[in-house]
Formats: sequence, C-alpha cells, structure tokens
Amino acid sequence: MEPFAYQALSQRVVFGSGTLAAAGDELERLGHRRAMVLSTPQQADSARTLADSLRELSAGVFSGATMHTPVEVTETALAAVKAAGADCLIALGGGSTTGLGKAIALRTGLDQIVIPTTYAGSEATPILGETAEGKKTTQRGMAILPEVILYDVDLTLTLPAGLSVTSGINAIAHAVEALYTKDRNPVISILAAEGIRALAGALPRVVADPRNREARSDALYGAWACGTCLGAVGMALHHRICHVLGGSFDLPHAETHTVILPHTAAFNEVAVPELLQPAARALGTARLGSGLYDFAQKLGAPMTLREIGMPESGLDRAAEMVVANPYWNPRPASRDEIRQLLDDAFFRRRPGS
Repeated sequence: MEPFAYQALSQRVVFGSGTLAAAGDELERLGHRRAMVLSTPQQADSARTLADSLRELSAGVFSGATMHTPVEVTETALAAVKAAGADCLIALGGGSTTGLGKAIALRTGLDQIVIPTTYAGSEATPILGETAEGKKTTQRGMAILPEVILYDVDLTLTLPAGLSVTSGINAIAHAVEALYTKDRNPVISILAAEGIRALAGALPRVVADPRNREARSDALYGAWACGTCLGAVGMALHHRICHVLGGSFDLPHAETHTVILPHTAAFNEVAVPELLQPAARALGTARLGSGLYDFAQKLGAPMTLREIGMPESGLDRAAEMVVANPYWNPRPASRDEIRQLLDDAFFRRRPGS
C-alpha cells in the first residue's frame, strides 16, 4: 500500500423517501429559526410549497438561481437573504441552486441544508464555481460545504429521463477524475468505483421506466458517492475543460460533462490505464473512454459540443484558455492536443478512433 492522506468531510446525510418532510426538523436541529428557500425559476412553485410547509420557520423564497452561479445573481440573492433576516439557507434543486446557496454561505457564514432533485453531486462538496465577466473560477473551503443533505428519492421520480442521464453522467465524471487526480487515495478510489457502478446500473433502468423507485434510489445513492469523491480530492483536465466551456461559452453544465467525459477519459487512459481500470470494470467495458461513449449513446445523451450550443469558431479560444491556466493532470496536455480533443467532441468522433 502506498502512503496516502485522506481528510473526511463533516456532513450530515439523510437518505430515503419522504425525507423532504424532515426539513423543519433539520433546521431546528441546527438551531435556526428562519430559513430562506432557494430555487431556480423553474422550481419556484416547489420552493414556495416547501416554504409554506415550514410555516414560521420560513424567511421566504428566492427563485433566481441559474447556471454557473453568476456573481450578479448571488448579490441579488444576498440582498434578499439579508432583508428577510434569514439565519439559514435551504437549497431545493440541482447544481445551480446548490451553487447559489454555497456562494451566499461563503459570504455570510450561514448554514446550508441542500435538498437535491438531480444527480449533480455538488451538494457533497466544499467546492464553489462562480462566473464573472465570462470566466468561471473555483474555490474550495469548509465554509462552502453544506451542513446537511436531505436526499428524497420521491423528488427525482419526475426528473425527465434526458436530464437524468446527463446529470448522472456528470456525477460519473466526478468519480472518474477522482481515480487519477494528484491527491487520490484508496478510500476515495473504492467509493468512486461504487458510485460509477450504481449509476451505470441505474440510469438504463431510469430511461426504461422513469418512475422506477428502486432505480431512482440507486441513482441518487450513486450521485452522493460520486459527489463525495469530488469533495474529497482535487480536479484535473476534465473539469478544467468543462469550466472553460461552461463559464466562457455558457454551455449547459451537465450536458457539457456528458459530451466531454469520454474524450478526457480516453486521453488520460493512454497514460494511466491501471488507475482507470476500476471505472472501466464498474461500467462493464474493457476501455473506459470508448465505453463511456457507447454508454452515453445508448441512453440517448447529447454526443457533440455542436448540439449543446458550442460555436465552432470558439474552439481555438477554448483550447487556449484551458492551457493558459491548467489544472494538474496525469498526462500533460498541449494546446494542440486540447484543440484536437475539442474538435473530436464537436464533430462526434469516437474516442480513440
């Protein structure tokens, strides 16, 4: 066994069906009395229903969360939180809402309760990605980590199959990178393989029957496992590319991870095939990059940068941005190699072909 360091994160997780009803109890357990419920505009009705159920424990609703956590939205939300006298945040939704809650918590020190409705996994991480002036930056710290996660399988039963797939593959991306990142460790590598296994088995069943409660439960469990991996170790080339594409070209977050992951996995598989074998086995494939490509294709996921809104004219600039501020990666990547990877993802070339 090689030497390693592992820092466990302190976070309460409540998992099951109907756990949404425990939001008030968790709020009081934290010692708070006025929670601001956060959501996207699309989930505003659900947020208001939750706020109403909290009764005197509710400080109101802010339903303006959006992708990539723009700082201007955070400032607007922050003003609403302060005006309401909120002493806690409840984020109901996916990664956009969770990101907004983290951004407010970082600025105020308020505790967070996150109630995920997708498989983003960001609720399990002390990582915040924010966008300002067309650039996305990330930071990590314990002030960002939510105190409580309420996983309610019931809330995912109506998540559309297409979004379930991209959200789930986004989660898988967290686990894949955890296997080869610089500060990887055997504890997280085991959890990464388990998260990939759970999602690889659940997502086809979700597509076949979106209201399959057992499949939904397995997928949500897998999302937690993969998110925990991202929270415990660093990031590498895959996340750097996705941060550039999302922050500077406003591409949808989960879809971007879905399109890029087979290509970054194949790129790194050349250098560290032994580190990625646990992921390949969990997916049931010999080669991870091509296996992820086939998996996404069979589930009807978007397969190209073109179809999710990336302009071909932006590929050169994206490659330059990636190498201008690179993350550590087990295989160094030149500007031309990144440009080729993006080209393959844009024109739907099979990884390794």
